[in-house]
Amino acid sequence: MKVIQPKPFTFEAGPRAVLLLHGFTGHTADVRMLGRFLEKKGYTSHAPIYRGHGLPPEDLIVTRPDEWWEDVLKAYQHLKDLGYEEIAVCGLSLGGVLSLKLAFSENVKAVIPMCAPMFFDNEQQLTSGFKVFSKEYKQLEGKDEETIKTELEYIMNHSKEMFMELGKLIREVQNDVDMIYTPTLVVQARLDKMINTESATYIYENVEADRKEIKWYEKSGHVITIDKEKEKLHEDIFAFLESLDWKE
Repeated sequence: MKVIQPKPFTFEAGPRAVLLLHGFTGHTADVRMLGRFLEKKGYTSHAPIYRGHGLPPEDLIVTRPDEWWEDVLKAYQHLKDLGYEEIAVCGLSLGGVLSLKLAFSENVKAVIPMCAPMFFDNEQQLTSGFKVFSKEYKQLEGKDEETIKTELEYIMNHSKEMFMELGKLIREVQNDVDMIYTPTLVVQARLDKMINTESATYIYENVEADRKEIKWYEKSGHVITIDKEKEKLHEDIFAFLESLDWKE
């Protein structure tokens, strides 16, 4: 069975733009509902797909975080090329890490990291989560158990360098969050089992923004954008965006 490949999206609605960044092993489905919600509220949004994502795990393990970062910069530039001058960035998990990096690297209107890891003390959860993702992908492809077992072994043995580089990215961003001065809304799910939830407190306490908020969602897990409290999350993000000093 062929797995349908997801695509980037751009929902144009108004002069205020939001760059939406998906998580590790995820793709635009992570942030599509949020994009549609913002569109209804008059906000333009664009969500890229980083290299290797939305594809078989064999394609993902040969890519690296510096390539994903290039894809984020390209997506940011895409919005600028469309004529958007003021761009907020909102990212889930890995997307949250990359959104923080964008906030201290470029001139963004605001940053909203959601369930973004700041400590690479969760390598075991990440690798086991990646293994589950890989197995499910193989099952969707309709492969038998023996083939899946062999292919999983190959994938896990050849993913070590990618995880090493991912750890480096997280540590780099952790060290530089105090260079963020743009308005910041930190979003964290209380039931998140994928990352150390102290990450949210770390981000909130260390960004240098005059305007910063932290919001906890008591009934949600790691992929907060599609969990039980997604409507509340949408409204909170909208309220935060509305409170910013936009030119128009």
